[in-house]
Amino acid sequence: MSIYVDADACPVKAEVEKVGTRHKVQIYVVSNGGLRPSQNPLVETVIVPDGPDIADMWIAERAGAGDVVITGDIPLAAKCVAAGAQVLKHNGEALTAANIGNVLATRDLMTDLRAADPFRMGGGKGFTKADRSRFLDALERALRIAAR
Repeated sequence: MSIYVDADACPVKAEVEKVGTRHKVQIYVVSNGGLRPSQNPLVETVIVPDGPDIADMWIAERAGAGDVVITGDIPLAAKCVAAGAQVLKHNGEALTAANIGNVLATRDLMTDLRAADPFRMGGGKGFTKADRSRFLDALERALRIAAR
């Protein structure tokens, strides 16, 4: 059992380290650079070469049944779900075989809508305390399931 963290734009690295350490789980924080390595012996910082989706490919090649993947990248999530891993978004939302198809379709639709309106302003919602709390609860549940 391992936790894989897609570190690019991940607001919950500290929470993953806290919960993962409590469960004594190996944690891989994967990025293409710019991270301060953790002093925690259970946390391995993996720096991959620059390039599109190199970190995602590294995670997808290794994650499987019994593992937990933390990512907001929907195509990566789909690959990990297909490999049998549990996947959580940063807000605690679980991506599963039952919902990943709809999530992928929505992502593609929103990409098309954004491309069609070059004057669209604004972005997504901010990360809230409620999101952080939901994430901690979801990660705790996912690790308990993975331990079975």
